[in-house]
Amino acid sequence: MTKVRYLRNALRIAAAPLLAAALLAACDGSSSSAAQAASQSAVKPGSADQLALGRYLTNAADCAACHTTATGAAFAGGVELASPFGKFYGSNITPDKQHGIGKWSADQFYKALHDGVTPDKHLYPAMPYTSYRSMTRADSDAIYAYLMQQKPVAVPSKEADLKFPYNMRFGMMFWNVPFLKNSLTDASTGQSPAWLRGQYLSNALGHCAECHSPRGVFGQLDLSKPLTGAALGRVAAPNITPAGLAAVGWTAADLQTFFSTGIAPQGSAYGEMFPVVHLSTQYLSKDDLNAVITYLMGDKPLPPEPVKTITADATELDAGKRLYTAVCAGCHGFQGDGKAHVAVAMKGNSTVRNADPHNLIVTMLDGIEAQKFPGTESLQDMPAFSGQLSDKELAQLTNFLRATWGGQAADITPDRIKAMRLTTAH
Repeated sequence: MTKVRYLRNALRIAAAPLLAAALLAACDGSSSSAAQAASQSAVKPGSADQLALGRYLTNAADCAACHTTATGAAFAGGVELASPFGKFYGSNITPDKQHGIGKWSADQFYKALHDGVTPDKHLYPAMPYTSYRSMTRADSDAIYAYLMQQKPVAVPSKEADLKFPYNMRFGMMFWNVPFLKNSLTDASTGQSPAWLRGQYLSNALGHCAECHSPRGVFGQLDLSKPLTGAALGRVAAPNITPAGLAAVGWTAADLQTFFSTGIAPQGSAYGEMFPVVHLSTQYLSKDDLNAVITYLMGDKPLPPEPVKTITADATELDAGKRLYTAVCAGCHGFQGDGKAHVAVAMKGNSTVRNADPHNLIVTMLDGIEAQKFPGTESLQDMPAFSGQLSDKELAQLTNFLRATWGGQAADITPDRIKAMRLTTAH
């Protein structure tokens, strides 16, 4: 959730704090009234309807991902967001009057979401107010009402631990001038009610662009390349433009399954996307999920592209196949079909099909923890092979997977593996 460009001298120092925030990942919009109406249908302030709407919107905005730790109280903060410039921590947003937002008014809460300014400080864009700026006042009020009904938790918020000059919070007021926009650029085209609703859900509430759009020199969102992918953390956020989704085989039906359950024929949610499904998208209504998908794919979706046939060096592919048989086939299947409740398929997998091998290599180096998905589905942990396979072996395995089931060139070198092995995993 975050990001930051412009004004040279004065802003070079002032924008530094935001650079740090920008690299955190951890989806504005000038949406029409029709797009926003679904979540604003006249609700009486303080009513049960407003609280129910607030709960729904809190999930849609994925608040828990940064404000609730795995072992802590709900919304009490403490989630660590690491960056090259230091560490940020999700704040306490319970109604505790000393450590939370218990003394905030609805106006002040809206100002924090809309302008990135709290009653006592400017926020770093690790809190994605650059996307929340497009949230309607009615939706902000509903979220506020819901949060104010939660149990107050007397846990102090941890201060960001940033290096100089990134710790100069006052710099954010200068950064906001050129980079805080009223709307974000769309990656797809459409005008249907579903597309407009999806624009609001994806750009404002879901803040998809914060992870999936590249950043400029000061960490600001590059609005000329919306949703084309970005590597803010160890696991990169992929290209989710209409062309990017079609290139790796996504269909509307498969995206509906993925956002609802975390698993689809194209693979499972992992990295930063796992908590998005676990804490947010699984709770969206069917109509809202359809709206998000309509916005991502456009009113006229591109057809999914078939896997290309690749010609590669037979000796290298054979070496990769032997490695796959030895260390991968037991879980992913000898034909790459995967095994239910164990491991996803390699055949048709969007990570394998991605032109950028980054996530495929990271997954093999670092592994993936065991995951429990909505409903009864779960997957076993995938072990890390960084200590088991050499750079050459991992390159051979990567090339086998890409050429056999990904339709991508078998051009990964041992040096590419070595460079990523040396990159800090966290």
